[in-house]
Amino acid sequence: MASSAPQNIFDDPVFFENYRQLREQDSGLNGLLEIPELYSLLPALDGLKILDLGCGFGDFARFARAHGAASVTGFDISEKMLAQARAATQDANISYHHLPLEQFSPEGETWDLAISSLALHYIEDFARLSNTVFAALRPGGQFIFSVEHPMCTAFPVGWQPYKEEVIWPVNHYHQQGLRHTSWFVEDVQKYHRTTETYVNTLLDSGFALTRMLETKPTAETLAQHPRLAKEMRRPAFLILRATKPRER
Repeated sequence: MASSAPQNIFDDPVFFENYRQLREQDSGLNGLLEIPELYSLLPALDGLKILDLGCGFGDFARFARAHGAASVTGFDISEKMLAQARAATQDANISYHHLPLEQFSPEGETWDLAISSLALHYIEDFARLSNTVFAALRPGGQFIFSVEHPMCTAFPVGWQPYKEEVIWPVNHYHQQGLRHTSWFVEDVQKYHRTTETYVNTLLDSGFALTRMLETKPTAETLAQHPRLAKEMRRPAFLILRATKPRER
């Protein structure tokens, strides 16, 4: 498949406004499932220099600084999201940069931790990004990221009725590549990769895989949000943590 310019769906006015409201209300799967499990894999942040890939509204950057991080450098393709991030941030040790992740190319082993929340399924070349992050981390540094689970991106038709329940069908799982989906607006472009590809790409880059999570609601979350019961039928998100070895 020929490489194409990255889609910036987050600056579409309709998409942006719907997404902004979803995140502000914390009513989506991001806030209820993904963020708690992503944050559960974080190391102690005291004194760390952190790279935030797809920093969005800057929520993690402010969280990290509040928990002792030395600095956070964020990159995002969306100018609208970055404008809100800057407006909400009064911290000289947080910097936001407008740049598609496909063009991220730092020099030197700069950061102690790289994190990405639900951004990497929008980029075509995950291998390049994995290699770039590996080169950007100091020895012992960690790369923690979440993506839509490959069971969801494979055949993104959503929940479907089946007998007396609903199911999420999986099809074309091993046919990796571009998927066209509908979410707030038509033709949202995402890239499907298998779990095998995510894991082996990290290993090929030189990382050691240290944890993998497939999100599910806790009993407490289910008690507070019974509508999430169907999320026990398939994992919505895949979360991986990898470490750059100290000795090479």
